[in-house]
Amino acid sequence: MTDPTLAAPGGTPAPRPARAGVPAPRTAADTLGIVPMSLRTVHFVMPGGVDDLTVPSGGNAYDRRVCLDLPGFGWQPVRHLMPGTWPRPADADRAALARTLGELPDGSAVLLDGLVACGVPEVIVPEARRLRLAVLVHLPLGDETGLAPQAAADLDARERAVLRAVPAVIATSDWAVRRLVAHHGLAPDRVHNAAPGADIAPLAPGTDGVSRLLCVAAVTPRKGQHRLVEALAAVADLPWTCECVGGLTQDPGYVAELRALIRLHGLADRVLLTGPRSGAALDASYAAADLTVLTSYAETYGMAVTEALARGVPVLATDVGGVAEAVGRAPDGGVPGILVPPEDPAALTAELRGWFGDPDVRRRLKAAARARRASLDGWPTTARALAGVLIHLPEHSGSPA
Repeated sequence: MTDPTLAAPGGTPAPRPARAGVPAPRTAADTLGIVPMSLRTVHFVMPGGVDDLTVPSGGNAYDRRVCLDLPGFGWQPVRHLMPGTWPRPADADRAALARTLGELPDGSAVLLDGLVACGVPEVIVPEARRLRLAVLVHLPLGDETGLAPQAAADLDARERAVLRAVPAVIATSDWAVRRLVAHHGLAPDRVHNAAPGADIAPLAPGTDGVSRLLCVAAVTPRKGQHRLVEALAAVADLPWTCECVGGLTQDPGYVAELRALIRLHGLADRVLLTGPRSGAALDASYAAADLTVLTSYAETYGMAVTEALARGVPVLATDVGGVAEAVGRAPDGGVPGILVPPEDPAALTAELRGWFGDPDVRRRLKAAARARRASLDGWPTTARALAGVLIHLPEHSGSPA
């Protein structure tokens, strides 16, 4: 299924309307002084559910958004949506991917979402000999929580074969670049960082400045909401409510276990699993938040972190993967969040008590979050990084030595 992403006349994305209290965002061309004279074509192969907002993911949001900004840097994406249970597709879906790639002209520039590409080296590796391929890795396949060791090892080996065969690999943080280079033995000059951008939004007024907690993440083992519930149970004497916004269908068994844990601790009226939200509904959740919490086991970056900071909401998160990069620092050096060791539940509980008990901590974090908000990179920076990789794909791709 092919879906050209349309650009405004002249090849530049149409400007998005401003929201109340927020300056209209500049296009990539406005921001960086680039006016493309003509557009090259890049075929963007992505999961079939990329536009399904009932099953949101950071990877899907990234894929959708960069399609809007790439034309500002001279590249017109042609989207190829591949239905299937990636990274382990049915035979028919694997054949459909092979057919889609096989129909592209020799020398075509192709950007592949790693969820689709990295599990099927039998399809990707042969095409690397005639197509100019770049693979965008949102999360290494073997890093998904809950995989049996044998399944994780198999996916890891498949991913390694794919990434070693293509001339360019794109990761979403400096941490992820280092991880892919070291783990898969890749040449450092073939692995590039294109970190997610953020759209600056109106400052969140919050609720009372302290008690409204928000967790934006699909409810899955990797996101670790059970750790959050255990920590909240340990501070049940404090006046908080926590809204968990995210998909509930990816792992129904885990969702059922989480609901049972919430009931066990008597928190059913305080921990709310509201399901996925987008648009104005998600904006409203952020607007009501006083503190964003994220207790993941693995993150290559953490888009929920920058979405919160884009509204001036501070963050409490586990220090995994690229989360520290997403949290970053304000221009004055202030840190707009608290990072805790991923395997130390007591640290999470202690920091929650510190948030509630120390007004100076809250003031410092909120000031840093608002300052960090102004320094966040936008999505045009992401698109510029991707365009820089695409323009340097070799004219005649082959399996690198």
